[in-house]
Amino acid sequence: MSLAANVEPAPGSKSERAYDAIKAKIADGSYGAGYRLVLGRIAKDLHVSVVPVREAIRRLEAEGLVTFERNIGATVAGIDPTEYLHTMQTLSIVEGAATALSAPLITDVDIAAARRINEKMRDCLEHFDPVRFTSLNLEFHSVLFTHCPNPHILDLVHRGWDRLNTIRASTFNYVPGRARQSVAEHEELLQLIESDADVETIERAARNHRAATLTAYLDHAETPAEGE
Repeated sequence: MSLAANVEPAPGSKSERAYDAIKAKIADGSYGAGYRLVLGRIAKDLHVSVVPVREAIRRLEAEGLVTFERNIGATVAGIDPTEYLHTMQTLSIVEGAATALSAPLITDVDIAAARRINEKMRDCLEHFDPVRFTSLNLEFHSVLFTHCPNPHILDLVHRGWDRLNTIRASTFNYVPGRARQSVAEHEELLQLIESDADVETIERAARNHRAATLTAYLDHAETPAEGE
């Protein structure tokens, strides 16, 4: 029987705190894919009873972050490769279009802001933190697509990023080497926008940038682990 349920605990409740704590550990990789969520152990760590922990896990299952199997219990869900593929393919198209349409409206102030964010991403490479890097990555791209004058395209972009967040798809967790290339490609995008490159060139660059991240993940997924 599935644990999934529509659970909306009151803000500040023990269930809400348990939900936040477990979700944070899933997000930062402390609880990786397949990690077994033992209610009693988590409850002890959080100094609460198992009841709010069970409620939190039900909520996380409803969000797709946790799966439940008979005789095994609750475990952290992995990334669905097919879902990731479809999401990234779609995002590469709509984000490429949104970035190209935004380009004429991007100001020098925006460029400077994006460059500062990219510098933070470059600094992040020294002691790599994939969660922070992914968060900064969204900040960077938001500067470039947020001026898109087509609200329907912009809505699709936001939906794509929300979907990636739902499936916890930080490619940089799996292929950290892609991060350095990503930072370099960000600078290339900024230079294209600064030089008033044509819309087609900017769209192609933005789309290829997203597609390269997808390719890096797929190549990683298809490579057998050592010893297999």
